[in-house]
Amino acid sequence: MSGVLFKRFSLMILASGLLFCSQAFALTLNEAKQQGRVGETLSGYLAPVKQDAESVALAAKINDARKQQYQQVAQDNNVSTDDVARLAGQKLVARAATGEYVRGINGKWLQK
Repeated sequence: MSGVLFKRFSLMILASGLLFCSQAFALTLNEAKQQGRVGETLSGYLAPVKQDAESVALAAKINDARKQQYQQVAQDNNVSTDDVARLAGQKLVARAATGEYVRGINGKWLQK
């Protein structure tokens, strides 16, 4: 009987570990956009539409990577990082898919 209990306990621990493993259920950028949790802005950076911890963290992670890319492009082309970011923002807003959120020039969220 104790062997059966041990197996059940082990399975419960394994299931709990998978449930709380952030990598097993990590939110992707596309999923977040499709769910209306994040949106593109004209600044070239992603912003959380919904202020839950996962959306905020995803936006911060993506924005850090974008900033590095913008800095590299700016350096390579002898322009400012802000100019690169704004140009990218215009393109990202224009390319947003139907149903995704973008922040307009008035600062309000619009669903495409």
